[in-house]
Amino acid sequence: MALKAVHVSDVPNLDQVPENASLALYSTRFSKGVDVGRGGIKIPKFLVIGHRGSGMNMLQSSDRRMKAMKENSVLSFNAAAKFAVDFIEFDVQVTKDDCPVIFHDNFILSEDNGTVYEKRVTELSLSEFLCYGPQREPGKVGKTLLRKTKDGQILSWNVEKDDPLCTLEEAFHKVSPSVGFNIELKLDDHIVYQQEHLIHVVQAILKVVFEHDKDRPIIFSTFQPDAALLVRKLQSTYPVFFLTNGGTEIYYDVRRNSLDEAMKLCLQGGLQGIVSEVKGIFRNPGAIPKIKEAKLSLLTYGKLNNVPEAVYMQHLMGVEGVIVDLVQEIAEAVSYMIKPSMEEGEEEVLGKGEGQIQVKAKPQFSERELSFLLKLIPELMQL
Repeated sequence: MALKAVHVSDVPNLDQVPENASLALYSTRFSKGVDVGRGGIKIPKFLVIGHRGSGMNMLQSSDRRMKAMKENSVLSFNAAAKFAVDFIEFDVQVTKDDCPVIFHDNFILSEDNGTVYEKRVTELSLSEFLCYGPQREPGKVGKTLLRKTKDGQILSWNVEKDDPLCTLEEAFHKVSPSVGFNIELKLDDHIVYQQEHLIHVVQAILKVVFEHDKDRPIIFSTFQPDAALLVRKLQSTYPVFFLTNGGTEIYYDVRRNSLDEAMKLCLQGGLQGIVSEVKGIFRNPGAIPKIKEAKLSLLTYGKLNNVPEAVYMQHLMGVEGVIVDLVQEIAEAVSYMIKPSMEEGEEEVLGKGEGQIQVKAKPQFSERELSFLLKLIPELMQL
């Protein structure tokens, strides 16, 4: 299939609000809100975003937390909302009958009479999609749900707390209004999408968002450069972030291969920010001041974001938020991290009596020490 880039100038503008309207996103957890304007967006605090809700499922992991509850489900979203998270991140695809559904993998795997088969999510109707996994109707049994790991293993999708698959509209109605939505447009890296198809997908998602958002804070993101440009072209109400591996993986589309390319795409298309794999930031910390100078916001994702020290280091470096799997642990660590500094060696005591918990003061770095760490981190990341 020949590559056909999307020409956003050819796409009609479908903004739902006048250009000069006052645009602002807010969350009950934000002190001042996330302001959206022509000069980018202003994030007043360090954001914690729950990855696929309260964390992705890693079925092959020995860590029970990675299999606690079904990812990308209403159950997982509301579980994350109980902690100090600002947004939950999830993946949206559009079925063949134009319904935006929440699911990460491009294919659904199941088993019939001992034979494993797979079907592309976007080639299923909504009713077919919802037939997999646990069902909402009492007594109804859904089709077995399997999952293929990166190394090719096929495992039963068993978690401690399961939940039915859900639609984007359902999430708007059933998920706590205390959290914003980071909606990732999930597209297949191995498909070259035609312009008309991308427009159709984006419009189907935007229709649901505008009809059901009820002032919920929303951020759009995607790894697909043309889709990112389209979402920005078709609306100006919500910020659009470009997802990138930050140079940790190489793709045919050069726009995906570095933070510099990501920044260039954002500036050319009027996007508001970048979401980078955290290793891309640690390997190239010099990109952060450039991103800041360009008035773009910067968030990160990746396994290192489940390490409190790595999150704290990003806070010092100027990253504005992290997408995490271990929601409770990182949310609590960040809540201590952003408190006024205590004296070195001093400890804070929480609770009373036998329930007391001692919280160590966050580490303090001089400018010289911080400069040394910033130089050292890229070297460590190559090991």
